[in-house]
Amino acid sequence: MSFSRRTALAALAFTTALGFSAHAFAQNAEKPKLTLGVGGKPLLYYLPLTVAEKKGYFKEQGLDVEINDFGGGAKSLQALVGGSVDVVTGAYEHTIRMQAKGQDIRAVIELGRFPGIVIAARKDLAGKVKSAADFKGLKIGVTAPGSSTALTAQYAMVKAGLKATDAPIIGVGGGASAVAAMKQGQVDLISHLDPVISKLEADGDITTLIDTRTEAGTKGLFGGANPAAVLYLKADFAEKNPVTTQKLVNALMKSLKWLETAKPEDVADLVPAEYHLGDKPLYLRAVKNSLESYSRTGISTPDAMKSMYDSLKLLDPELAKSDVDLNKTFIDSFAKKAGAGS
Repeated sequence: MSFSRRTALAALAFTTALGFSAHAFAQNAEKPKLTLGVGGKPLLYYLPLTVAEKKGYFKEQGLDVEINDFGGGAKSLQALVGGSVDVVTGAYEHTIRMQAKGQDIRAVIELGRFPGIVIAARKDLAGKVKSAADFKGLKIGVTAPGSSTALTAQYAMVKAGLKATDAPIIGVGGGASAVAAMKQGQVDLISHLDPVISKLEADGDITTLIDTRTEAGTKGLFGGANPAAVLYLKADFAEKNPVTTQKLVNALMKSLKWLETAKPEDVADLVPAEYHLGDKPLYLRAVKNSLESYSRTGISTPDAMKSMYDSLKLLDPELAKSDVDLNKTFIDSFAKKAGAGS
């Protein structure tokens, strides 16, 4: 056997051993420049996305990702359906809703295993509002109507015996605008995410009623784990652009692995200063409160997906009699390959 042939065979064996992730990395993305929609990027719900962006993980994969922040998850979904973005980091529940409507939209990696949503009352209403059963007629501030923050508040009401329409839902956006809405008394309740919640807690503006940043709080409301943020896309995008999709998932999986060992200080130093809402120590607390909520595997479990579907059936009359195949809401092969190669 010639030296050059031995060298070639050794190289082949080496590259084969590296597995699919390295293969995907070596391949050119079908669509190296793409647009990604998100609904409230500074929120810790979407932290894995900011990590991938700021650590350069998308660029490592040969991708140029333009991120469009729509301020609310429902608006991001509209952008995907309308074709103005290629992929979305948003709530898993949107995949179920779209499947029920006959639109083949699927998640390809789970970013959050607990919703991370907190429902709280204005401090001056603490004596009057003690549970979701007391929400009737009160104004509830959410990131945007139709987003996961709104649906969680409505689910809590329905579970407590009220109707989903018993309280007006008011979009207050993310970040500073949401904090201001609560401080100025524009809303009575807030269903929101960190760092907004931690800011309001630290300033003594709210009394927390429901907290799904933790496993215990999530089980208390939903009865089990509940998929939160995912990367979702139209199924035909993944079919036409499998290498691009794998590279996106590889980058986000690397973010999840980084977050497993990251300290709150590491996160605070990485994100833009405006994410701190003018109070870095508070942001550190918010990160500490949220680190438990991020996915460890990038894959939603069947039980968790069923938990989400059951809650949507209870909440939404349009879904009550639907029969969605949950296997069609999540393509787990990309996350499995990314996990194996990490």
